[in-house]
Amino acid sequence: MSKREGEPLPLPARLPVPIVDAHTHLDACGAKDAAGVTAMVDRAASVGVGRVVTVADDLAAARWAAAAATWDPRVFAAVAVHPTRTAAFSDADRAVVEELARRPRVVAVGETGLDYYWDYSPPAAQQEAFRWHIDLAKRIGKPLMIHDRDAHEDLYRILAEEGAPETVVFHCFSGDAEFARRCVDAGYVLSFAGTVTFRNARALREAAAAVPVYQILVETDAPFLTPHPFRGRPNEPYGAVYTIVDLAQLRGVDVAELSAAVSTNAERIFELSGDTERDSGGHES
Repeated sequence: MSKREGEPLPLPARLPVPIVDAHTHLDACGAKDAAGVTAMVDRAASVGVGRVVTVADDLAAARWAAAAATWDPRVFAAVAVHPTRTAAFSDADRAVVEELARRPRVVAVGETGLDYYWDYSPPAAQQEAFRWHIDLAKRIGKPLMIHDRDAHEDLYRILAEEGAPETVVFHCFSGDAEFARRCVDAGYVLSFAGTVTFRNARALREAAAAVPVYQILVETDAPFLTPHPFRGRPNEPYGAVYTIVDLAQLRGVDVAELSAAVSTNAERIFELSGDTERDSGGHES
């Protein structure tokens, strides 16, 4: 596999029911303009990944994602400042994020949260920014998309202290079955990426097997987290097919049944149903 690390993963067989990639980074995958976005989403759609949510992690990416969501009706956006980039999160930055988050084709505030694996931003700065993003999601009535790395307890505590928005999505859920149960009991949605297919991720796979089907999403986090057996190769939204097929096998259900459920979940959570027209607001940056 090491000889193929630079090669894209092969296109899988088409899903019987189309799904939504609930969290990807089209810009980081290599899309630069409208033509690149359309080509990438065309590849995904050819195998049954019909819509995508492209997610920002800094202000430049947020501006790009909000614009990209107007270039193709199959693309939606989420905007926020990633916790590792919050060391100098200013009032001016907050104003930009809020303006972008209020745009009609921006369907979530994210990804925000806590990351204690890297030391780019002090925990205090991350927590302050996270609390602000929670408040923003509540004020504008959009889902909160959470990044959680080695920070389960602080995230859960802060959500309780601040009062969680109506909809909370744990992007690339990474907890065990017990943490999953606590999140499910709180009403949170758990989104599973390629990591759930890793054969050494026993605790995560146990969690994914137990989550109620109406609280599950599937994502790629592309170009990262390429599913088994293609780890180490660049990911794209079409890689979500491998994840949902593996997840269906893990849960002992039909792929079409699970695909229909996660698609319905994404439509409900991000209010995608019937929203396929280009934003006519004229935002381009």
